[in-house]
Amino acid sequence: MCLAISADYGDVPSVDVLVWSELPTGAGLGSSAAYAVCVAAALLLACGAISCPLEEGQPTARWSEEELTLINSWAFQGERVIHGNPSGVDNAVGTWGGALRYRAGKITPLKRVPTLRILLTNTKVPRSTKVLVAGVKDKILKFPTIMNPVLDSIDAISQECQSVLEEMPANPSAEHYPVLEEFFDINQHHLNVLGVGHPSLDRLCQVTASHGLHSKLTGAGGGGCAITLLPPDTSPLAVESAKQDLCACGFECWETKIGAPGVSLHCLSSLNTRVLHQLSQS
Repeated sequence: MCLAISADYGDVPSVDVLVWSELPTGAGLGSSAAYAVCVAAALLLACGAISCPLEEGQPTARWSEEELTLINSWAFQGERVIHGNPSGVDNAVGTWGGALRYRAGKITPLKRVPTLRILLTNTKVPRSTKVLVAGVKDKILKFPTIMNPVLDSIDAISQECQSVLEEMPANPSAEHYPVLEEFFDINQHHLNVLGVGHPSLDRLCQVTASHGLHSKLTGAGGGGCAITLLPPDTSPLAVESAKQDLCACGFECWETKIGAPGVSLHCLSSLNTRVLHQLSQS
């Protein structure tokens, strides 16, 4: 990426690149895309292909839509090196943030989406996206009349889910969450049929179900991570109990939210102490 950007936009100056990440790798959280997006933005900024959006006194700033599009295009090339034939979804989310719709190769940002609380759980079972994608492709080619309807159903779930999410900000109601929970359950069953499930993910879904919560895998599957929806009326005790039981299985859990901003430029004063310490050691 460094050589290619230099060839297109002028030499990238001599730099040291320090990568600091709290995302576990190979777990379906888009860590490779986050890495590719940040490296692309840093290199493009270093050679002057994109502007410096930070103004004095600002802790963080984001680039223009045109510049984000350029960052995303280079990040996608990085993802191709890592994964072979990626969809482009992970690098697009890392670039723009929020929620996106992906359909037939077209990526569209969703503008009216609520912030959803989730429990993110890492099974710590490593897997290869490239191998899992190849396995799904083989199964579709082998059993097209069986697998294509499964894919159609997953597509329908995605569209229905989008409709519910876009309705929620304008019409807040607790009735939306049981519908999303059903979508989680149906989708997880379909993903098992496609062959991207794993006993660790089955165990995770069983544990959260015992606390009245609903989960599904995220990423390529085959291990990695799963998300558990936490409706507003979920009791703190239920969440803590679920986390304890998941950790007892050897998993790792975080409470977080869906809908963070995408790639940003930070001033030094906005960085946390751990990151500043790492920078000072470089």
